[in-house]
Amino acid sequence: LKPRPNMLQKNKLSLSVQYPDKRLQDIVTRPKLRSWVKAALLAPAQITLRFVDAAEGKDLNRNYRGKDYATNVLTFAYTENEDSDTTQADIILCTDVLQLEAAEQEKSVEEHAAHLVVHGVLHAQGYDHESDEEAEEMEALEIEILADLGFRNPYINL
Repeated sequence: LKPRPNMLQKNKLSLSVQYPDKRLQDIVTRPKLRSWVKAALLAPAQITLRFVDAAEGKDLNRNYRGKDYATNVLTFAYTENEDSDTTQADIILCTDVLQLEAAEQEKSVEEHAAHLVVHGVLHAQGYDHESDEEAEEMEALEIEILADLGFRNPYINL
């Protein structure tokens, strides 16, 4: 696992939070979201987090990934130049899927939301899990970041 020295420093963050689906607005608050995003940042970022219902989540997943179902988190990374020092992304969280998965995994909605936000922010910065090696690196980072935030390993009891 590579050290994450840049994550230990404070990176500038421009964060927009949208709740067209308002069900989690009082549980997954803007201050919590900001702390979760900042914990996963390697560089300055401009990020929008959007909480949507299953219908919008399904539409986005179908239109952009060709998959006809709502998924827990979608990351749209816009940083065109890899030399750019600012990460730009929209991260879409589907409330219906998030709540269902949290119940199935016997986690709180807050705990699962923190994991999905960290996961999405890492995707926005170029991390992926297409190969076993990439998946191991990304999961190890998620576990470390979530532990720093006071959350348990999200991959236990899955």
